[in-house]
Amino acid sequence: MNRLNRRLFLGTTAATFAVPKLLKAQSEAIKLGSLTPLTGVGGTYGPSMRDAIAGVIEQVNDAGGVLGRQIELVSEDTQTSPEAAVRAARKLIDVDGVSAIMGTWASSVTTAVAPLAWESKTMLLCVSGADSITELPHQGFICRTQPNSKLQIRVAGDFMIEEGTDQMAWIGPQTPFAASSIAILEEIAAANGSGMENLIYEADKSTYRSEVDQILRASPNFIMLGGYAADSTVLLRDIWQAGYEGKIIAPAYAVNKTVLEALPPEVTEGVYTWEGAPAVDSGAYANVKAILGVDDVDPYSAQTYDHASLAILAMAAGGDTTGDTIRANIRSISQGEGQVVESAVDGLAALDGGINYTGASGPCDFDEIGDITGTQFVFKQVSGGTASEHKRA
Repeated sequence: MNRLNRRLFLGTTAATFAVPKLLKAQSEAIKLGSLTPLTGVGGTYGPSMRDAIAGVIEQVNDAGGVLGRQIELVSEDTQTSPEAAVRAARKLIDVDGVSAIMGTWASSVTTAVAPLAWESKTMLLCVSGADSITELPHQGFICRTQPNSKLQIRVAGDFMIEEGTDQMAWIGPQTPFAASSIAILEEIAAANGSGMENLIYEADKSTYRSEVDQILRASPNFIMLGGYAADSTVLLRDIWQAGYEGKIIAPAYAVNKTVLEALPPEVTEGVYTWEGAPAVDSGAYANVKAILGVDDVDPYSAQTYDHASLAILAMAAGGDTTGDTIRANIRSISQGEGQVVESAVDGLAALDGGINYTGASGPCDFDEIGDITGTQFVFKQVSGGTASEHKRA
């Protein structure tokens, strides 16, 4: 990624010796912002999410840019913190003048940044799942490629029923998606004659043994974890030490590779995870693999590849570079009846005849409030400290 960093990110270069013509060209560059979790609990994903965006922009710039102009990426770190994210977003909007902010990850971060986006008419493309995000009065300035929590939790809850649970439980911290997760599981449990218990705990504790003992009093045979990786590391150890013999499921970001490497294999043996599955057989997915130099692309990096492609194609379709133009044209290029394209470069070449962008995360079809309308999910199960695919839904 050194080549990408030199070409796309702000910094000192040989432009120190530039003539006014070059300075003018730089001032006319279209600025797009990435706001990903480079540090904090989301730091496992943020760098590659940013790099996927950078790769799309490099390809477009190499092909001649958009609307006769080059694109400049301004990258900031949310630190997986709403407060830090708001400061970074203000810089992107007020100082850098970006047309779109791409890649916000944690739901609490997206919720905090969202008002800044719609008030400034800056398009916000996120990978956050909380239902409450698109229920905000965002006036069309939010689209998310991540399935909302209603869709995610319903798929996972149905999986728990299929696996034979008659007493399920949810345990996690207070987050924007905690209440809806609990409500959906209660609905699924009631419809299938299963019991349901829940417990909200204080995040970032060194032990959750008392909380584990409390939730185990309900004798659940399937527990869903609702926290992030740091909490899950502690919680899984405490559940194992308590002698629990039932099944456990968690979002893949909550029991990721870092968690599996931090815990002895016996602690995580048999744990299930689930996540939205990228379109692994698509040309777009192959393109992200090449950009990142990896064999497997995580769902969030697949989605931010799509964020960059959607923003660029929407600007080109509208003939302008504003966030309002992106908002007005994002659906016409992603769910029209034109030629199916899987990259921004191919989309720009085919734009005059109409396009239907289908990305690395799958079809990018949004409903009226900005929610992605469907996706495939992959369930994995941990064995010997490694998560392997169990089924797709």
